[in-house]
Amino acid sequence: MTESPLAPAIEGVGDGTADRLVVGFNWTAVQCGADIGLAWSPRGMAGARTTPETGSYAGRTLAELARLFLSDNPYERSIGLAAVNAFWNRPSPALRDGDGLSPWAQDLDGRAAELARTVIIGRFPGLDVKFPGATVVELDPREGEVAYADAGPVLAAAQAVVMTASTLVNGTAAEILAGVSPEAKVSVVGPSVPLCPGLLAGPVRRLAGFVVTEPQAAYTAVMEGAGAKALKRFGRPVTLTADQA
Repeated sequence: MTESPLAPAIEGVGDGTADRLVVGFNWTAVQCGADIGLAWSPRGMAGARTTPETGSYAGRTLAELARLFLSDNPYERSIGLAAVNAFWNRPSPALRDGDGLSPWAQDLDGRAAELARTVIIGRFPGLDVKFPGATVVELDPREGEVAYADAGPVLAAAQAVVMTASTLVNGTAAEILAGVSPEAKVSVVGPSVPLCPGLLAGPVRRLAGFVVTEPQAAYTAVMEGAGAKALKRFGRPVTLTADQA
């Protein structure tokens, strides 16, 4: 069995208890003291279901909840990922501001032509402006996009890959990372990304996550079904790169 792509982050979760937990319409949140970890909720994902444990997750240690990420159930994976992020995604002066979505051409000697060899896993707003000419891979592709099932050749040839954090919850991240060239630069982006230095290994060169700075407001927003845009007011997007780790 392929090792979880989050193994270093899960194993590194230390002391802390989940004071409260919510699986919201768009986001799942685990709060530990003043720290909140977020993960994309598994609404609509195949196999996502509540369990007999539902209603008893709050009060458990972050380390115990983090191991739920290893479940085959996206509902539990989401809780596990949020617990991982409650530990790792904390304010730190070492983190750089940024959402990790600057054009990769800036990291490739300014060669704009290389954007044509950039693969985006999971669409997001403004994609055509930030990455013109990039190949988009989706589980449910639109016209002009590549189906995930057919993405092997484009991943193997990619110079740069940008993975949205939804790949962590839907279970495709490990297969994607196994399919890219060792020379490719991989960036994992989104509020669900753990800012764990141990994840910067192999082709993964950049983590772009989110640190909540207003925990009560963020938690309330999650309970009310806020999307990513609404949550931005309550934290800061930050990046961690291999040269910082």
